[in-house]
Amino acid sequence: MDYEIVIGLEIHAELSTNTKLLCGCSAEFTQEPNIQVCQDCLAMPGTLPRLNKRAVEYAIRAGIALNCDISEYSRMDRKHYFYPDSTKAYQTTQQFMALSKNGYLDIDTDDGIKRIGITQIHLEEDAGKLIHDQYESESLVDYNRSGVPLIEIVSEPDIRSPEEGRIFLETVKSILEYIDVSDCKMQEGSLRCDVNVSVRPKGQKELGIRSEMKNLNSFRAAYRAMVYESKRHIDMIERGEPIIRETRRWDDAMGKSFPMRTKEEANDYRYFPDPEVVPMYIDREMVLRLKEEMPELPKEKIQRYIRDYGLPEYDAGVLTSTKDLAEYFEKCIDLYDNPKNISNWVMGDILRIVNDRAIEHSDIPVTPERLIELLNMVDDGVISGSIGKKVLEEMFDSEKDANQIVEEKGLKQISDEGELVNIIKKVLDDNPQSVEDYLAGKKKAMGYLIGQTMRATRGKANPQMVNSILNKELGSRSNK
Repeated sequence: MDYEIVIGLEIHAELSTNTKLLCGCSAEFTQEPNIQVCQDCLAMPGTLPRLNKRAVEYAIRAGIALNCDISEYSRMDRKHYFYPDSTKAYQTTQQFMALSKNGYLDIDTDDGIKRIGITQIHLEEDAGKLIHDQYESESLVDYNRSGVPLIEIVSEPDIRSPEEGRIFLETVKSILEYIDVSDCKMQEGSLRCDVNVSVRPKGQKELGIRSEMKNLNSFRAAYRAMVYESKRHIDMIERGEPIIRETRRWDDAMGKSFPMRTKEEANDYRYFPDPEVVPMYIDREMVLRLKEEMPELPKEKIQRYIRDYGLPEYDAGVLTSTKDLAEYFEKCIDLYDNPKNISNWVMGDILRIVNDRAIEHSDIPVTPERLIELLNMVDDGVISGSIGKKVLEEMFDSEKDANQIVEEKGLKQISDEGELVNIIKKVLDDNPQSVEDYLAGKKKAMGYLIGQTMRATRGKANPQMVNSILNKELGSRSNK
């Protein structure tokens, strides 16, 4: 039987406000526990919440960017549950009257553009963080994160494969970064997602019974969880086993999900309007102002890169994949008038090193100014392109600029014709069989001779001059 996978995502993004949602404590990420708390976010008796206006504006900005309808009236609700990371025994959230509703996001798939519906984007507060000590068999709690403002982006169940889910996540992350509402640092927990997965026979209209996996904090984990869970559902259907609606925990190290609890219904949380947080009446003028202030989004930037810089669509897509990478590229453009060459170096060597070393795009140690200095040295023939790649590696490891590394290591390109003629003559004398093969019409021998020349010069020979001199010397030998 053919099956259809149905996936819905709930993306939680911490907002980049200075203070928490309902008090004045700092919302900045810190490793030291319980230093950014007060009587309000610890829910001491008699405290009263004060709603953060900037958090409301950031949530509306996200709604605009994701094509949502912005509500004219919105309010906060209480979601009751008992857990050590919740100081109040309830979460301040929005169950009934979210700030933004009925949006959508178009994603690029192998089958073309696909529209994923967005049910709503609502504002809520984050919980504290539990730290489990497996050796002492105890758990500690850090309340620094408690009360940090979040938005939850709830998609419609329109995603039909783990790959579509991954693309949706990456696209949302990119948009949130571009509009400056969240830093989206998954390693710090500021972007997480819950994954809802169900399976149904193809052609069936009714949705299957879904399971939910919570707090996945990397694209890799989310993708693997979607793959695993959809396969688990199909295997259970094939074996005739009933699927239970439940919340499951994803263990990325084991590559498996494990049951946590049966899925709660809304009434289990006893939602009701929060009587202590004032309702929000959203001024249309504020919405118009936020729309006018909206920065260039990734899709618009891709089209501009193609139009203004003559870049292929693939290059433009990679370079705009994060706001930090796009800003890096544009700073390079201001210093160097060859967009495609910059694109080649950034997409090839810069991103290769960044990915190998797990460096954030915001933390690339080679500044645009230093990269352009290196490119100019290659263009001017001071060093070869292959040497330039090695110099770039060292620039990542040290605070030295390209010129300093080239001088210290004697890497300047050999462009002296007399010196190269002598080196090439010796290479030809040492490789008579390759010379004979070339003269017999085996053109591949030329590649070997070029390689031997570059090896003899430790990669410092001018490649254009090597080709020219080799052709000349081989031609003279063919006439003998």
